[in-house]
Amino acid sequence: MTRLIRAVIDTQALRANLARIRSVAAGRRVVAVIKANAYGHGSVAVARALADDADAFAVARLEEGVALRDAGVTRPILLLEGVLSREQLGEAAARNFELVVHEASQLALLEAWRGTQRFTLWLKVNTGMNRLGFDPAEVVAARARLAALTVPPAVLRLMTHLARADERGSATTHEQLARFGAIAAPLGVETSSANSAGIFGWPAAHGDWVRPGLSLYGVSPFPHETAAALGLTPVMTLTSTVIAVRDVRADDCVGYGGAWRAPRAARIAILAAGYADGLLRSLPSGAPVLVGGQRAPLVGRVSMDMIAVDITGVPGIEVGSPALLWGRDLPVEEVARFANTIPYELLCGVAQRVAFELA
Repeated sequence: MTRLIRAVIDTQALRANLARIRSVAAGRRVVAVIKANAYGHGSVAVARALADDADAFAVARLEEGVALRDAGVTRPILLLEGVLSREQLGEAAARNFELVVHEASQLALLEAWRGTQRFTLWLKVNTGMNRLGFDPAEVVAARARLAALTVPPAVLRLMTHLARADERGSATTHEQLARFGAIAAPLGVETSSANSAGIFGWPAAHGDWVRPGLSLYGVSPFPHETAAALGLTPVMTLTSTVIAVRDVRADDCVGYGGAWRAPRAARIAILAAGYADGLLRSLPSGAPVLVGGQRAPLVGRVSMDMIAVDITGVPGIEVGSPALLWGRDLPVEEVARFANTIPYELLCGVAQRVAFELA
């Protein structure tokens, strides 16, 4: 059965992006971030593709890590939100997960732990993100509590998260790195602060471990720089199929609410792709689609299962013709700008009914 809308995942591009990240952050170890179903790319497929390339994987929550272990992934897996109950801590021990510790209640859970598992722990410092982590004045005491555990950690590392690394030259990032360095230097432990933007924009953030997310999937973390300029290749190609072609007269309306009115006689292709597949309803008329290898503008509103594209002047388009929604020839970053959003939202929003294929 041929599916009308498909997401093709290029595992060779995925590995090439990781190699590029390693070349930029030379000598650092890499935690490949595959939370949120690997940013919509399929966490199990990505973990298997990078099994020999990544030093570790990171997910947000326990259940994401469990799914990877159940699929046979044996690499170290870091839980970025840590655990929040005694039951979760027991499951993390059974699954051999590494844990971020960012909150006092997590210290208490570890102090009450009476199992034999020696966890690898990543103590998180709040250097200005103000989301998770211990404030700088609390770090020494938190580390002392971890060092005094009945079952001491196998490894203790220090980490932080950068709030504005996608803004090159940001004073905030300079300040965060200075705070983090002042805390980390006397402790003499391995450190991690660089996300994708930190890797490519802030060499001082590289530390001992880097944590690429978006860049791993061939997307630029900077709003005005392309992935190609960073040496990255898009991993996901989202394609659809023309299911109808129709001619409309000048002044005819297309789609719900008559949101687009033809300024002239036009030829319209209807594609099998809508917000139930992950396209945002906020995509406006004029957003680009590639049909027959040529750019053509979306017209009218995105509906649940379909979009309309103005193919006037694009020859050879018929029912069954393929169309590219984003990929190597149409960066997802560009599509996201039309929707007034970020590429993360588009990638993570690709729906389950879309057929995924590995290339």
